[in-house]
Amino acid sequence: MSGRFAKLTFERNVAAPVANLWQAWTAPAARAVWAAPAPEVTVEFLEAETRVGGREVSLCKVAGQPDIRCEGGWLELQPAVRSVGYEVISSEGVTQSAALVTADFAEADTGSRLVVTVQLSSLAEDMEAGYRQGFGAGLDNLAGVAERTMVLQRVIKAPRQVVWGAWMNPETLPKWWGPEGFSCRTKRIDLRTGGEWVFDMIAPDGTVFPNHHLYGEVRADDRLGYTLLWGENGPKHADAWASFEDADGATKVTLGMVFSTEAEFQEAKGFGAVELGLQTLGKLARFVGAE
Repeated sequence: MSGRFAKLTFERNVAAPVANLWQAWTAPAARAVWAAPAPEVTVEFLEAETRVGGREVSLCKVAGQPDIRCEGGWLELQPAVRSVGYEVISSEGVTQSAALVTADFAEADTGSRLVVTVQLSSLAEDMEAGYRQGFGAGLDNLAGVAERTMVLQRVIKAPRQVVWGAWMNPETLPKWWGPEGFSCRTKRIDLRTGGEWVFDMIAPDGTVFPNHHLYGEVRADDRLGYTLLWGENGPKHADAWASFEDADGATKVTLGMVFSTEAEFQEAKGFGAVELGLQTLGKLARFVGAE
């Protein structure tokens, strides 16, 4: 069979910091935003764990066609530098291809540069063409997502279980959430996978900002993923996640948000969302006694 083995290279210049591009590439909540290569395709993630040795399993669905199953894993993760992983594609229980995927990240004048190399072994016809189309479209989506991704990080001098506990306790979360001077008024709160938090954020001048968080994933002491709505059952304005990593007895907290549109991202940056978000993480640090 011709084309059984192939080496494919994809290059993208992305108008976003390399740290943001890395988060968009690796964070499961962000990957779910850009993974589908076309509007008629739905990608359902069955398993996702971004760590060396972690697995990712997804189903690619198109109406009227058999599901495509992708089983992969992470072999190397050098934050904002390189990732190496593998994936095996199958349909109806028959393996179609296997590939080694290497992604190299670098800073560039306009933001960052990504080079993805796919070493492909095909067991079915036309897999090379499918990979070229699928990866090309996916990386175009990734670039757009990275350019409207906001990433906030803080190392909090407290154990991971303590920080997680302050975040995922319905009694404590409303006590520290929000920027300096803001308070929360909760209507409903259920901090589980499939749960929600309906609340108002109240500014120091009394302005009320209705919020609705929908929790799509909660992995104890590790990460959570949620959708942000403008008020109860209002329009979505971001997909978000928070991850918690051990850091020499402290906890590195990463809070990421993919805004629904570039305009919303620019508006958020304009009113100081980065600074306000860092204030929120600072309140968390004070709440757990880390300051």
